[in-house]
Amino acid sequence: MRTWCSGQPGCLIIAEIAQAHDGSLGAAHAYIDAVARAGADAVKFQTHIAEAESTPAEPWRVRFSLQDERRYEYWKRTAFTEAQWTGLAAHAQECGLAFLSSAFSIQAVEMLERIGVPAWKVGAGEITNLPMIERMAQTRKPVLLSSGMAGWSDLDAAVALVRSQSAPVAVFQCTSVYPCPPEKIGLNVIPQIRSRYQCAAGLSDHSGTIYPSLAAVALGAEMIEVHVTFSRECFGPDVSSSVTTQELAQLAAGVRFLEKALAHPVDKDAERVALHETRSIFGRSLVAARELPAGHTISAADLVLKKPGTGIPPHRLAEIVSRRLRRDVGIDMLLSEEDLEQPAAS
Repeated sequence: MRTWCSGQPGCLIIAEIAQAHDGSLGAAHAYIDAVARAGADAVKFQTHIAEAESTPAEPWRVRFSLQDERRYEYWKRTAFTEAQWTGLAAHAQECGLAFLSSAFSIQAVEMLERIGVPAWKVGAGEITNLPMIERMAQTRKPVLLSSGMAGWSDLDAAVALVRSQSAPVAVFQCTSVYPCPPEKIGLNVIPQIRSRYQCAAGLSDHSGTIYPSLAAVALGAEMIEVHVTFSRECFGPDVSSSVTTQELAQLAAGVRFLEKALAHPVDKDAERVALHETRSIFGRSLVAARELPAGHTISAADLVLKKPGTGIPPHRLAEIVSRRLRRDVGIDMLLSEEDLEQPAAS
């Protein structure tokens, strides 16, 4: 997935800003700089055009903004102009980021298409907005579907619609609970998505931690998305479900670490050979537990296992017991073949 936006292989890391900027253009630009420094591949916003997606009577689901009487007014207050969106997209590209924004109306799709987004992200609440998804797919750009409010039948319909327009499709496992507890993350759904649709699968996480995304990468996720905030003391509806920019940097480093680990499977037998010298240092050898004279018949009580592992190895203990010594062996001396008489021929 990462190749279409950066040319680099690996898991696509999307930093979701959404409405964390609260209508501040300066804050939106600052977020772009911050997530680029943290190691994200893409930055994602939300493009709300109030009059195109809502009526003035749209109520609050949760009243978090004291300055906006209704959600419609919140959308109006926090919206950017097309010129401002164009500037944000250019800034992201200058920082080496893919610029994405979830559209919530066909008008928003048309504007983002003029701006030149490289792919489409469909938010969880829009999965049944098939006319909008069809318009996205008609551009033949990748369509990334979030499954947070979808059952399999909803996803089946959306995936089929995207493919009917010959556009690439990818699907995120997502649970629309904010913040999302561990028992609702649904990591098991990621391989189910891949198997069902034969497409890239990932995780859009709202836990407010880096753990689910790291687990998803270990399970083979091709893309992850997390909400990002400057601080958990910031204002906004998604703060409790977000990672900080510092945590995003930890997540990005962890993803790249895991990718290297997954790309280099270990052969345990080959590893054993490669670590021969180390095994010699940390391994054990048969060592005299007391002063043993020449001619003595060795018993198990005469021997202990001690470092280093450069002498006779422990697995030969049963073979060595009952052998006779050719010469004196002092306490704590590693036993060697030269110390032993040859066993009698059978």
